[in-house]
Amino acid sequence: MVSLQAGTIALRGQRHFLRKGFLAGAACAVLALAGCQSTSNSILTPLDLAQGTSENIGSLTAVIQSNPRNPESYNVRGSAYGKAGRYREAMKDFDTAIQLDPNYYQAYANRALIQRYMKNDAAAVQDYSRAIQINPQYDAAYIGRGNVYRQAGRMDEALMDFNRAIQLDTTDGRAYHNRGLIYQARGQHKLAIEDFSAAISLQSSAPEPYNGRGISYAALGDYDNAFDDFNAAIGLNDNVAESWANQALVYEHRGDKKRAAASYARAVQLDPQYKPAKDGLSRTR
Repeated sequence: MVSLQAGTIALRGQRHFLRKGFLAGAACAVLALAGCQSTSNSILTPLDLAQGTSENIGSLTAVIQSNPRNPESYNVRGSAYGKAGRYREAMKDFDTAIQLDPNYYQAYANRALIQRYMKNDAAAVQDYSRAIQINPQYDAAYIGRGNVYRQAGRMDEALMDFNRAIQLDTTDGRAYHNRGLIYQARGQHKLAIEDFSAAISLQSSAPEPYNGRGISYAALGDYDNAFDDFNAAIGLNDNVAESWANQALVYEHRGDKKRAAASYARAVQLDPQYKPAKDGLSRTR
């Protein structure tokens, strides 16, 4: 499944997010495996304000030209550049925002997100840590840094960051979702289910926590609830290969190879390189 991830594009007083998808769900080779775990690679979430269009970037540039000493304007335009995939320009704007205001913790977190896009994980951790140093109550930075740690296999450090965000009463479902992934990886499926459920309550339109919860249900032998969750994930977004492969695994477990093959085939159609779907289609064809 993929996080969530986690990072934010933030303004003072409120957060605005880059859209890349919450986190993608993943199926295991067979549902009977007790260690079955979803995977996650995405770190980005939706951007609500700066939409990255040429018109919007142009208007933001005009604002900066009228007041070149305002760090918030650079932060907003950096967000727009990030949305447009213009990462070097985004980095430059966040750098400028920080130069104008060295305590602008949202700009540090935003720059960390772009560092993740550019695969500069060490620099991302440094920026998230600086944001936390400036504002120890900033939940988004804990979630962002925790996801970097999790994907690097530093599970204890990741768990500490997600716990801290949750202790701060975050309303960001990624904290629960990513902590659920850690519990799932450790075989603590009941705890994982609780966290995926919390993530769903906060971000009910995202398919990924349904996929995650479904995998943990399946690992506990509760295939009916797993099936409901995988179907819910498909209902929210029927273009995610993992959801179809997960659904197919339940069909396969039930001995319905015809429906399993059809779902695996849909997953392969969506992602021809997705190995669990390719392997499942070979088994059920």
